[in-house]
Amino acid sequence: MQRSISNQNSLAPFIYVALFVVYESLSSIYLFLPPLFGVLFLLFADALKKEDSLYIFLTAFCLIIFESQMGYPLFSSIIYLGLVYKFILPKLKKNFSCNSCIKASFVLLSYLGFYLFLTILSNVFLLPMPQLNYYIIYYIVIEFFIVSIL
Repeated sequence: MQRSISNQNSLAPFIYVALFVVYESLSSIYLFLPPLFGVLFLLFADALKKEDSLYIFLTAFCLIIFESQMGYPLFSSIIYLGLVYKFILPKLKKNFSCNSCIKASFVLLSYLGFYLFLTILSNVFLLPMPQLNYYIIYYIVIEFFIVSIL
């Protein structure tokens, strides 16, 4: 009996998700490790563009892990990234032709825009205000480099 060689990379995404869960737990302990929210935003936008349901589900799962580690409301990052993908990214891609500039704006939109989104959510639903610290700048710079490699 021969194996089908058409789909050999079916286990790799699940291994990446397991490694992300371990990395996310380590990043909550060691603050010098960025939480990779900008990278998840880029992967989520790429999965939405390709309409690949497996990668959409896995990145959404990783975003839920990110939310639980940071103490954010459930599904807030998925809703925010969906809104940004639908309304802001088409205008951004229309105005910028530089691919690395668009990827850098993904990181800025992911961190600073999500902070503004959480601030609006906290004002509307009377939740505690999200905290903004100086590590965010460090995370943005590190993830600029990571996203530019991708």
